[in-house]
Amino acid sequence: MPGSDFDVDALAALERSGARNIAWEDACRRPHDLILTASPKGPLRVLSGPLVLFPHGAGFNKTLAHEGSWDLPSGLDPRFLLDGGNPWAALHALAHTSQLDRLAEHCAPAATKAAVVGDPTLDRILRSLSLREEYRSSLGTGERRLIVLTSTWGPESLLARRPRLPAALVGGLPRDTYQFALVLHPNEYSRTGAFDLSRQLAPALEAGLVLARPHEEWAALLVASDAVITDHGSTALYAAAINRTVVGAYDGGSELIPGSPMAKMLAAVPLLSEAAALPDALQAATASGTRRFADTVFALRGRSLVRLRHELYRLLRLRPRSVPIEALPLPHPSPAPRRPPAYAVRAEVSGHRVSVQRFPAFTSVTAHHLAVEHPAAGPRHTQSASLLWRRSGPVRHDAPDAAATGRWTAAGWTARVLAEAPGCRTAAAILTPERCLVRHRSAGLLSVHIGVCHADGRVLRVDPAAVLSAVHAWLADATGPTAQATLACTVGPITVEVRVTQPDEADLGYEL
Repeated sequence: MPGSDFDVDALAALERSGARNIAWEDACRRPHDLILTASPKGPLRVLSGPLVLFPHGAGFNKTLAHEGSWDLPSGLDPRFLLDGGNPWAALHALAHTSQLDRLAEHCAPAATKAAVVGDPTLDRILRSLSLREEYRSSLGTGERRLIVLTSTWGPESLLARRPRLPAALVGGLPRDTYQFALVLHPNEYSRTGAFDLSRQLAPALEAGLVLARPHEEWAALLVASDAVITDHGSTALYAAAINRTVVGAYDGGSELIPGSPMAKMLAAVPLLSEAAALPDALQAATASGTRRFADTVFALRGRSLVRLRHELYRLLRLRPRSVPIEALPLPHPSPAPRRPPAYAVRAEVSGHRVSVQRFPAFTSVTAHHLAVEHPAAGPRHTQSASLLWRRSGPVRHDAPDAAATGRWTAAGWTARVLAEAPGCRTAAAILTPERCLVRHRSAGLLSVHIGVCHADGRVLRVDPAAVLSAVHAWLADATGPTAQATLACTVGPITVEVRVTQPDEADLGYEL
């Protein structure tokens, strides 16, 4: 449909769904059995056929001064809902009876064509709750707390008002405790474009921020999340509907309607003043409970598709099919977030107990050392590293050039690194998730054996690179023998046993 400033990504979403596109001129020439739209704006009324209008978002929370009547909720404005004083939509589909009351208050003629059918998007979210662990696995979340930032569009949005917040959160809070994701309104994604967004968010993205694609992926992130940081956009109401913790990040303005569901929820939840205050805000938010606000927005939970099918078949003058209908699960988030090649590491050593917190290299947090992955990091970080480490790749003896390609042994590579990087104190090779070889300038060669944590019938592992930082910090602090020791290493919410021993020939000769 012509006239939209954000039609490029909408057409791309239709293309991905497999829908067939037709030219607007063709659509205007032919009659249609049914027309579905999520917006009352634009020249929809020139189309021939019964129109069904779905809400845009959840709860009618905003008013937009530059679109329609400045004091009326967007989506309930008679200027867009009536044609010659009569409603042009054959069905105004609503998610809750309270919305029917608000429609009757602001546009009584349109209320005569309205019906409460629930929210199909919420039903897809509910259907996907059983996939939560799979979504978190796709994101590499592990035992971290996944915090999703949601930003609507326009000048009062989170990203417009607080553009540095994503990087401040990623850079200021421990990576092994928190994971962050950003959900943008599709309008903002379309207006800015993926290329410019990747430049604006580059530091945070390179440090592991997840940026949801602008179609269905945002809802899967809510399912995977532990908490949501939100402006006044209604996405957070879907999170509240599945009992996720909500923290506010809206600085006020003219768009949020007093007394609306979002206004009530934002008044009840903690407001995030700065990135460093997030742990306290999350602790305060868990006591507030937000499901009650979502219950005033969403009715017929899990039953919207049955109700909607009944209404649509009525307009088609057909008998509804008797086959069961169920919401489709949401797609898995992709691609996986980036893994930083360099970390600023804080370490606390108390005897044989070591805890580490890792931050992106750009953090302003005071660090104990810089730990850098070789060869993924650039020369600036490599030359400044106190700890250089690499992950071993699989040995492929079936490769055509395997016989002609030399491979480093773990002992050989660590020796070369310390010879070529005079500022580096420790070189380490990750052989497997449970075994590493460490070469320290003072302590010499050591093998590191990493245990696992058992909790509630699950086996939990930590990143071996984080354990190497713990061993590096312990070696710097150790005053006694280091060839044989057992450490308790805490990384984020997990503590594992780490044994430091003399290396054997298998570790020394391990092919990297």
